[in-house]
Amino acid sequence: MIYIQLFLSFLQIGLFSFGGGYAAMPLIQNQVVDIYHWLSLAEFTDLVTISQMTPGPIAINSATFVGMKIAGMPGAIVATLGCILPSCILVTILAYIYIKYRHLKTIQDILKVLRPAVISLIAVAGLSIITTAFFKGNAISFDMLKIQMVIIFGICLYLLLKKKANPICVMLLAGILNMVYGILF
Repeated sequence: MIYIQLFLSFLQIGLFSFGGGYAAMPLIQNQVVDIYHWLSLAEFTDLVTISQMTPGPIAINSATFVGMKIAGMPGAIVATLGCILPSCILVTILAYIYIKYRHLKTIQDILKVLRPAVISLIAVAGLSIITTAFFKGNAISFDMLKIQMVIIFGICLYLLLKKKANPICVMLLAGILNMVYGILF
């Protein structure tokens, strides 16, 4: 019975969480905290933190975490499968349609219209992250500027664009520089 509940709960989350991980968080909280009481609100906060720290989508990490906590490894597998099943079906259908009809002018026109929208969504997300990283609080003013973050960003940007450094090494360097700054200041 618990496996069916886990599967159906995360199937709903996977089916209705358009907009990415942050959009899925209220759905996950509703299922795991409010409806089934699998986690307390404090545990849910820990879940969000763990999902952010680990690679992969938030919804899938959450499904695996909750499934493991509630029913061990089989629960983790069932919850994760429930979460990814809607996406797998949708992507398979869209891939089939695209492969079959990719040469149609209508499909090409739709993709041309979507490209700028996708680029703008990515740009807005990037600007939001930069603003959060560079400024304390919600105010964007020079006195709220975190200068060390701007310097680390500049170093990373230089290494990535001019020196063609490995992105993983640059991420590690950024973390080390921020830790060193935290220790020294």
